[in-house]
Amino acid sequence: MSTTTPTTTTAEATPAAQPKYQVRFDQGAGGVRRIARGADVLVWVDQVTDAAGGGSGDGAVAAALVPAEVLADAPDAVLVAGLADAPATAAWILAEQEALGRRAYLAIVAAGRADGGFAADDVLAAGAVIDALTELGIDDTSPEAAVACASYTGLRRAVAHLATASVGGREAIAGGADPAALRRAATRDAEATARVVRAR
Repeated sequence: MSTTTPTTTTAEATPAAQPKYQVRFDQGAGGVRRIARGADVLVWVDQVTDAAGGGSGDGAVAAALVPAEVLADAPDAVLVAGLADAPATAAWILAEQEALGRRAYLAIVAAGRADGGFAADDVLAAGAVIDALTELGIDDTSPEAAVACASYTGLRRAVAHLATASVGGREAIAGGADPAALRRAATRDAEATARVVRAR
């Protein structure tokens, strides 16, 4: 399989773009602008907002989770993912890579909090996606992606609690979200399918 890196401009080749790596990680809409250019697939991770909304596999529902400004800066293929469907997301990406006939370059982006604060739940869920990719042999990760992955693998046994007890989780519960639903959404689901917002 070819490992050709997609063509990038000088602006895209800054260190913040993580251009050397197949699997890149950042946070928020700004993170999409930094790392998505030259990528083949964007995975947008918004764990608690997603879980509080039911985590539907419907493409239109998934699309509603992705801000318009993110879609404007995203590559042709965009997925929404969380802890429950991380393996299904990774499997979809592997199939996309095989269809491309070369490495698929990936931007994994944790949505982050609306106020710009740190979102532990999103980082853990993004780490779960990166870990699932690694299990499939897609393991050329940037340092940033490796750190997100390690946060998940190191805390694997506690992620359901941590996602619910995070600031985002507590705010969602205070707003009426079902704690049990949040915990279910933070548990890997073997029957989950990838949620594709758009494909190339």
